[in-house]
Amino acid sequence: MRHFFHKSAFNGIRKLRVFHGVKHYLLWQISVLVLLMCIAFPGKADDKAIMQELDTIQTLSDRNNEEGLRQLLQFKKNLPADVSPAVRLETLSVLSSLYFDAGNTKLGRQTLTELENLAKQVQLKDALLILEIYDAYNIFEKSGFATAVAHLEKMADKVANSDNINAQFRYRATLAAFYSSNFRFDQALKQYLDMLKLSDQLPRRQMQAKMATWGLISGLYLQMKDPEKALTATTEALAVSSSSIAPKAFVEISISRGVALSSLKRNDEALKEYESALRVAKEEKLPYMVALALFNIADQYLIKKDYKRAEAYAREAMAKSESMDDTWGVAGAKVNLGLALGYQGKVKQGGDLVKESIAHFDKNHAKSDVETIIGELSHMYEAAGWYKEALEQVRQQQKLSDEIFQSDRAKAVAALQEEFDSEQRKRQIEILAKDNALKDADIKNHRLKQMVALLASLVGIFGGCFIYMLYRRSKKLNAQLQEVNTQLEFHAVRDALTGLHNRRSFINLMVNRTGRVENERREGAYRNPDCMVLMDIDHFKNINDTWGHAIGDVVLKEVATRLKNVVRDEDMVMRWGGEEFLIYSPKSNPEQITSLVERVLKTIGDKPFTHGAVTIPVTVTAGFISVPFSDVPEEFCDWERALQIADMALYLGKTHGRNRAYGLARLLVPHEDALPTLTHDLAAAIRDNMVEIIEVIGPPQDLAPITVSGYHAANQA
Repeated sequence: MRHFFHKSAFNGIRKLRVFHGVKHYLLWQISVLVLLMCIAFPGKADDKAIMQELDTIQTLSDRNNEEGLRQLLQFKKNLPADVSPAVRLETLSVLSSLYFDAGNTKLGRQTLTELENLAKQVQLKDALLILEIYDAYNIFEKSGFATAVAHLEKMADKVANSDNINAQFRYRATLAAFYSSNFRFDQALKQYLDMLKLSDQLPRRQMQAKMATWGLISGLYLQMKDPEKALTATTEALAVSSSSIAPKAFVEISISRGVALSSLKRNDEALKEYESALRVAKEEKLPYMVALALFNIADQYLIKKDYKRAEAYAREAMAKSESMDDTWGVAGAKVNLGLALGYQGKVKQGGDLVKESIAHFDKNHAKSDVETIIGELSHMYEAAGWYKEALEQVRQQQKLSDEIFQSDRAKAVAALQEEFDSEQRKRQIEILAKDNALKDADIKNHRLKQMVALLASLVGIFGGCFIYMLYRRSKKLNAQLQEVNTQLEFHAVRDALTGLHNRRSFINLMVNRTGRVENERREGAYRNPDCMVLMDIDHFKNINDTWGHAIGDVVLKEVATRLKNVVRDEDMVMRWGGEEFLIYSPKSNPEQITSLVERVLKTIGDKPFTHGAVTIPVTVTAGFISVPFSDVPEEFCDWERALQIADMALYLGKTHGRNRAYGLARLLVPHEDALPTLTHDLAAAIRDNMVEIIEVIGPPQDLAPITVSGYHAANQA
């Protein structure tokens, strides 16, 4: 299914799967954002404790959907009989999202229906408002786009007057979906940008909301046939967080990024993104995402004409979708499998598989999908020399294309006519209102003339004073504006809490890295690689839980200060996200790298942090690597892939006791043999003697690990 983008209403712009019509788009959109549907509820102590337990389970599901779903079902079963309706609604909301992530759309839909019925039964204001927003989808199916959009636009004042930030966020997401499906891209983009502003005010899961919104913006740009901007949007999303903090959102963004790169013909880079998404999805046990990534990898190998690998991945994608009873996923995988077999000479077998999928999409009225797949089938027949069959498919495609064009044109005309009629009625009302206003103005005109003479004399007196005051105010405002602009420029590239560079500033730096590295190669400086040290504060969650978030912020600022004092002037220290920090040390050598890491561990862990009467033992765990790594050309291991390997080295340090660092010294085998394993499973690469590892141990700790509520901190990340 190469270069396939669904053209139906509410196009999800995903190469991963066929989303037909509003219902399938709604299911996809809900799977991304329904977990953000927070309901404001009374502050009863028991409810708050239960909600904290629900938050813990949801955080677990971000890393292990299977275990999160199991615990949530048990949690739902054990809810007290007198628990508030708001807690039950929130539980159903999270449960539906986990079902969708597990690929179980049937139970996901059933849970949403249960949520809707409960909200109507208990008449909870915030939940009913969100359901009224969702009602636009049902209105669309009955009466068309214009009526659905009118329903949403009439709700604007009601939503604006609501103090529920999530309702405002969801309202804009729904309105943007309708705008983009009706090619009103500028209005859709405005809604998405408003969502980015609102995401910082959400009561829960702000980071996930921001990443999901950037993903939607990327999809919008792909729909506009602008993959460059779509790629930029995914870069902004990755600047918000990383795979270790938000793996579920990271997989979504990686796949979107792969689609954009594939559209730009940057196929090797697209394949890397899909492989990265597959690795994280498998590690975090996200079966739906695994099938998603497998589908795209198979598609990418079709583009590269590596039909053996395309077949293998397509079979794996089909098996995964079958295990989840995902009929749409199975049908999509069959197309890729059929094409892979056909291009290997098994034309009859491959063609039959593709035709099975065509029958599935045709049965579900997905004409645009059928038209695209028929085109792929005709190309396969032509490549095999089956010209008669190829011609037959071309004729079917042309016929279907004409039908789609006629249908789309009729729908467009109807929508435009409906919009025109609505506009005409609006104009007539405005004309009547203006006519009445003119009559009122004639009555008042005579009185106004009498007042003009009096006012004219007063204006002369106060005018000069007013102009002088305006001048002074304007001068003051200009000075304030200049100061604000200076602050904005600073905060665009700096972390507000620590003053360190932020993730965006580093990504902007690395955008120009390719040109700089090429110049250094010519100048002979290529043998001094750059170094990246990714580190994570050990047991930081327990520091917050024990002493509070204010003390946690003090620790973050002190770590930042110590890191700045230990690096060179030309090194760059960043707050990478949460309790993660990154040091970028350009033009280093292996001895400097190890020495730098030793200084970092010693500087942080040698002396406890103090704040008033509080003494806090703090250590960090790190992973480090050079770029380029072991003289491997960067087209095979660029800075992004190297940073992923450093992240795995950091995780290895966590599993071996923390307060230490693992670094990659050099490859022991050719990079062609090592990289496929190294970029997916560092432990396996070490076990198979593919890479030489450097271990740096931090200073010994006299104080016992922090404990919270009897739970040993060593079990916490």
